[in-house]
Amino acid sequence: MSSYFTDLAQQYIDGEWRPGTGSWDIIDFNPYDGEKLASITIATVDEVDQAYRAAARAQKEWAATNPYARRGVFEKALRLIEDREQEIAEVIIAELGGTRLKAGFELHLAKEFLRESIHLALRPEGRIIPSPVDGKENRVYRVPVGVVGVISPFNFPFLLSLKSVAPALALGNGVVLKPHQNTPIVGGTLVAKIFEDAGLPAGLLNVVVTDIAEIGDAFIEHPVPKVISFTGSDKVGRHVATVCASHFKRSVLELGGNSALVVLDDADIDYAVDAAVFSRYVHQGQVCMAANRVLVDRSVAEEFTEKFVAKVRTLKTGDPRDPETVIGPVINSSQADAISGVVEQAIAEGATALVHGTTTDNLIEPSVLTGLPADSALLRQEVFGPVAFLIPFEGEEEAVRLVNDTPYGLSGAVHTGDIERGVAFAKRIDTGMFHVNDGTVHDEPIVPFGGEKSSGVGRLNGETMLDSFTTVKWISVQHGRSGFPF
Repeated sequence: MSSYFTDLAQQYIDGEWRPGTGSWDIIDFNPYDGEKLASITIATVDEVDQAYRAAARAQKEWAATNPYARRGVFEKALRLIEDREQEIAEVIIAELGGTRLKAGFELHLAKEFLRESIHLALRPEGRIIPSPVDGKENRVYRVPVGVVGVISPFNFPFLLSLKSVAPALALGNGVVLKPHQNTPIVGGTLVAKIFEDAGLPAGLLNVVVTDIAEIGDAFIEHPVPKVISFTGSDKVGRHVATVCASHFKRSVLELGGNSALVVLDDADIDYAVDAAVFSRYVHQGQVCMAANRVLVDRSVAEEFTEKFVAKVRTLKTGDPRDPETVIGPVINSSQADAISGVVEQAIAEGATALVHGTTTDNLIEPSVLTGLPADSALLRQEVFGPVAFLIPFEGEEEAVRLVNDTPYGLSGAVHTGDIERGVAFAKRIDTGMFHVNDGTVHDEPIVPFGGEKSSGVGRLNGETMLDSFTTVKWISVQHGRSGFPF
């Protein structure tokens, strides 16, 4: 595993592995034990420019390549991930504190999305559209946008980098990837290494490990990329969208959430408890779709709360390398401080801690809070950690109002004994995704993924990738002579 953190601790530009030329290094730490994993000299504005220019040069020939030939690269990349799965899992555990369960979950989804990219290479189709002009043939071609800039987050870095990088490449684009500073290997150079070994032509995929303190907005302002695909917080996403709009670029934004899991009066309580605990505490709660809020009908609240608290108390917090560990470390100390602050603020506002987890360095034991005042700002913000808010309600009308009372609209779930009741409930929620009798955390390769309100703009996965990473071009052909008024 250590070879990943030595060999891949570089920039990858125009098919070359090389150090950055910035004046300082990004230090890659293991969030569990603080071990220094790698030191990467950051990329400068000049290197961002080199990466984009390389992608632009390589993209023309790649776009002209037979899509069946392009497809072969993704087939080989998939085989490489399968062959190296155990090694990659260890890197995920070390770099982002993911548990073994989480590493397996991320790798499973990454492989599924690569399989979809294999098919996506053959998906673009042209159309011939009728014309009111005699003898005119209107051809509409779907073509690559050119170059895509991808900015990926720290929570599922391997999956969420591949999720934009692979489709963009499959559809004939070049890509420059900027991973999060806390996960430069898993979210960045590891992806480049896999595609390099899979035979992707040099220059098509570039990875720049850098920081806005060094490059400012250069990554999104650069004239080459036509689309910026960003996954991260709504605060940063708002800035990305603003800069993109001012430069006439398309932005695809997958942002934060404040999802709710709702338990109606006819729900299977034991099953709802299992779904809610997973939905809140998977990967330490560092998931945009996580159920920040668990809403329970008062008629079943006592039973649900007792069982929910009992299950949460069984979750083992500790070393992510231990197969028994359910909750590993959060990504860094600033996140740990912020999450501890949320718990203390909630208690100060009058909430009761049914479970009050302790914090040791980046390890945060789970907390369960109830009785938070209805006007608390905490109920409307994203909490990226293992903290659950239990909220009772009286009937469906109040539940709908509470679920929608947030600036976000990403995911959610409802539990009920009547499926059609659940579907009717889901239709009333202002979200991009909602699940009946399941958890809130789901992603599938061919189903549109994305949110409403402050949870983002645009969709990823399946056919929606065509909207994100291609454009349409009208070419008309006049058969015979056209008539002109002068």
